[in-house]
Amino acid sequence: MTLAISDIAKNYGRFPALKSVSLFAEDGEFLALLGPSGSGKTTLLRVIAGLEVPDSGTIQFRGENLLAKPVRERNIGFVFQHYALFRHMTAAQNIAFGLRAKPRSTRPPEAAIRSKVDELLSLVQLEGLGARYPAQLSGGQRQRVALARALAIEPRILLLDEPFGALDAKVRRGLRRWLRDLHERTGLTTIFVTHDQEEALELADRVALLKDGALEQMGTPEELYHSPESAFVFEFLGDCIKLPCIVEGGIAIVSGAGVPIVGARPPQNGPATAHIRPDAFNVTVGGGQGLSARVRNVLLAGPDARIECVLDSGDAIEVRIAHENADRIAPRDRVTLAPRAVRVWQSSSIA
Repeated sequence: MTLAISDIAKNYGRFPALKSVSLFAEDGEFLALLGPSGSGKTTLLRVIAGLEVPDSGTIQFRGENLLAKPVRERNIGFVFQHYALFRHMTAAQNIAFGLRAKPRSTRPPEAAIRSKVDELLSLVQLEGLGARYPAQLSGGQRQRVALARALAIEPRILLLDEPFGALDAKVRRGLRRWLRDLHERTGLTTIFVTHDQEEALELADRVALLKDGALEQMGTPEELYHSPESAFVFEFLGDCIKLPCIVEGGIAIVSGAGVPIVGARPPQNGPATAHIRPDAFNVTVGGGQGLSARVRNVLLAGPDARIECVLDSGDAIEVRIAHENADRIAPRDRVTLAPRAVRVWQSSSIA
């Protein structure tokens, strides 16, 4: 492995920002640190960069003790959410800043710096815009300049702290694809902080999901989405319907209907909470095996049809089905909702 983080702890006064976090990144891997605000993901990124000093723990990079090195010697590229560009410098001057700030003994010749800047402007698809100042660039273009500046020093690790957080949704989607392509071309070990689960699942080779300063689960996007180890993971990674149930011998009794439970560790018998994805229902007009409900509304906007229902138990839920299957469903219809997959935990909270 390239980067091994072991038992990193960081406290701010009495507040534990990180609680003995351990994880690793392979050489050339794209790792996402995902979690809600206050989960510790940015603090961990700053510890790796040398901008924060941990209270305990170790970080090894290719066998070296990274924590023993000052920031300048770690050779890490860092991209901030709000670009942190120098407003009085052009895009080209911003990109060249890290090279020109090197000690004279290691500073490249000026011709080599200009050549490197031109190469990076081409890499981030900003050819011809090197003479523009940050105020003359769009948000997406400014973020590309920030990325090029981080790459100019030829870092061993690239750290990205919510780099698309200040951009609108359409620009963010376009930059995600561009960033993944850029990662494939550079081959850098990249650690990307985000609170956006869609962003993490789309971009990363693996995802480390943090909660309250601790690592909740780590794995590929598929592993976290399809094999969540806790209610928090299930709820954070997608829309979720939660219904009270009673567990009896591996079956969840939900609103009077028995539904098989999936998951590696079956819950104990007794009261629990059933977790179901909104798109994990078969919807049948009339009676049948499943949860009996009445349709309150049918919403056809968006990629899926959304069926607002009220269960006979009084719980209101919204399920999603394909548009072609919604033509036969109308408000006030009696329907049966048959969950295809249910996960159950004895307690649940993402707070």
